[in-house]
Amino acid sequence: MAQPPLSQQLKLMEDELGVALFERKGRSMELTQAGRSFYDYAVTMTKYMEEAIMEMQSFRYGIRGKLSLGINTISDRLIPQALQQFRTTHPQVTYKIQQNESAQLCQLLGEGKIELACVRMPVHTEQYEVLHLPQEALFYISSTPLKSADESGIYFQKLADIPLLLPSTEGLGMFELILQKFREHHVNPSIAGECSDINMLLELVRLGFASSIVPHTVLQLYHEHPFHVYRIQDAQSTVDSALVWHRNRHLSKPAQHFVQLVQELLPSRSV
Repeated sequence: MAQPPLSQQLKLMEDELGVALFERKGRSMELTQAGRSFYDYAVTMTKYMEEAIMEMQSFRYGIRGKLSLGINTISDRLIPQALQQFRTTHPQVTYKIQQNESAQLCQLLGEGKIELACVRMPVHTEQYEVLHLPQEALFYISSTPLKSADESGIYFQKLADIPLLLPSTEGLGMFELILQKFREHHVNPSIAGECSDINMLLELVRLGFASSIVPHTVLQLYHEHPFHVYRIQDAQSTVDSALVWHRNRHLSKPAQHFVQLVQELLPSRSV
């Protein structure tokens, strides 16, 4: 009896490649190690073909396709502004926006599930192109005023004995960054805990559960909360963020144009 057409095609493919792609177990088949590797290449090639078709169509119909972007829970306000402007100038583009912490966003980049990511620095950048966004100042926030502070702000040394509830790694990706800032200034902070939900963190600070340290973006987005706010004045008391993408992967037209737009918006930004 003749083999079914699909089986014939699979056998021809294996003969041409010179390796077994499938392990046959009765009526079922499983991919071999070579088969899994070949499948990964096939998926990648299909994705590139789809991108190539989309890019060719953009010459005729304008920029279209999907912009896939990963962001931190609290990202620089430049990114939402850029998205709004990009939406106006490229109405045919659709969006896939994922929120996660920086390490997870880098993993998604590596897997090709997103093209761009707005991450908190530092991250290992060997395999990424990096567009640095403006630095952000850190601010101490509390439900009660600090007697030791002046109008210009506060220093890490003055915060050593104050219980702090910090944004956690799972939320803003800021926990280790803030602890590193304390270590750089030889201060051992009193950490009451960490909180991955920024709304819960701010509400607990408002109720006097603990104080906190947050980047400037949080104050801009949640300015209605009645906190006592002090800018941390120590040298190098800012945090960095960046827009990153994989160095060895082709960016789609929407991603290329979005990076270009962010670059154009950068000069007017400040800490």
